[in-house]
Amino acid sequence: MSSKEFWKSLTSARIGIGRSGGSIPTSELLKFRLDHARARDAVLEEPNFDTLNLGLEKIFQPLGIEILGAESLAKSREEYLLRPDLGRRISEPSRSRLESKKGKYDLVLIGVDGLSAKAIDSNLVSFLQVLVPILSEQKYKMAPFVLGRLGRVAIGDEVGEILGAKAVVLLIGERPGLSSADSLGMYLTFDPKLGKTDESRNCISNIRPDGLDFHKASLKTAYLLSESLKRGISGVDLKDEMTPDFLESGSKDSISNGS
Repeated sequence: MSSKEFWKSLTSARIGIGRSGGSIPTSELLKFRLDHARARDAVLEEPNFDTLNLGLEKIFQPLGIEILGAESLAKSREEYLLRPDLGRRISEPSRSRLESKKGKYDLVLIGVDGLSAKAIDSNLVSFLQVLVPILSEQKYKMAPFVLGRLGRVAIGDEVGEILGAKAVVLLIGERPGLSSADSLGMYLTFDPKLGKTDESRNCISNIRPDGLDFHKASLKTAYLLSESLKRGISGVDLKDEMTPDFLESGSKDSISNGS
């Protein structure tokens, strides 16, 4: 293997693409334009919520967990992109819907479209099919699952506060790059409430088949959640002490219920 082939095998970034005269090869230019178009589509399109709901029902109905829809204050995709602040707050109809389900929960799981419809369409249900059984083994009292539209990460704080959950695990479509338009992000917040900022959250990024696979991401999420509930912290206060060999082994034995 040549030096260039070795480095290219370690990353999907555009390195070692060669030159053609004063520019890059035509094939590489066309790949760049295709990836750019995919990234734009991921941002501008909306997920297929009907299909998502069907997949989510198969996961949550056997557990007796309801699925609730919620919308942010943004009225359109264009407004959502131009006014990030509106994506951080839920609408009044959504608030009323959630308030009717208020309780004392260990956890609320939330799915939000964010900045990549492709990530949600392609990976949300598949990831939850792996994650939810692992979390169910920990006997957490789970709130209704919330599927959000035109939301940002911080919308989870308001949702969790209204429902009365100790912790929020929010799954959101990440801002697409030119090598990945389908990345899912996980954000964990303990004691969610309005006004929380990014240092209060733990994040797992690049959850997708070609990134951090669903099984490893699920084990990491379950570990962080367990530690968060057990210690009453999240974000910069909660250090990830999960050893690489534990993650590679795929074992769930050391994930204990922290509720």
